[in-house]
Amino acid sequence: MILGSAELCARLFPIFLTMSRKFKKGYFVRGEFVAEGSERDLELKRELKGTDDQSRTDLKRESTELQKLGEDLLTLRADLMKRLDLTEKLKDAVLEAKRITNFEGKRRQMQFIGKQMRLIDPVVLETVRAALTEQFSGSAHENLVLHLAETWRDRLMAGDEAFGEWVIKHPDTDSQQLRALIRQARKDATPEKPGEAVRHGRAYRDIFQIAREQLADKDESDDAP
Repeated sequence: MILGSAELCARLFPIFLTMSRKFKKGYFVRGEFVAEGSERDLELKRELKGTDDQSRTDLKRESTELQKLGEDLLTLRADLMKRLDLTEKLKDAVLEAKRITNFEGKRRQMQFIGKQMRLIDPVVLETVRAALTEQFSGSAHENLVLHLAETWRDRLMAGDEAFGEWVIKHPDTDSQQLRALIRQARKDATPEKPGEAVRHGRAYRDIFQIAREQLADKDESDDAP
């Protein structure tokens, strides 16, 4: 049977369309074919880019928060620290960070602590936040401990006599570490030029932290300077 030209075109046109679609570049999304360069393609790429940017922002925000939580762990009272179900690696890292006085060494150690914080179970993270909230919310006892810690820090900075008195009252203190911190804090507090304001460094804050941790578990009436 010989087909007319019109009928032949009618039969071949669907085949031509099928062949055209076959070679068109694109991809499928939930069963939908999306041609590259089409409006749908551009729309999906915009959505994907927005999702990626948002994910990166969220991850960065989360990482920053966990790094800060790790730093705050160094200031947490011993009694609150004992409640936390932290890994031994993280506990050891926090203890090591407290002992390090070198700036670069401390910085690297804090980065390591931040990495360990990102491995903690979310439930444990909530207990860390709760412990820090409890500590910083304050209480009559805590406020007194803070006051005594500040007083002791200033006395330790002022003269060597206070150091011997402190060690007698608090024999568990790492005396070698404390002495090194006092020496560094005095050096930091010495102005480089006459007339410059006194600037306190990390050692000054670390002395306060040691005093606060030791005083937190004691009867404050026995520790009045």
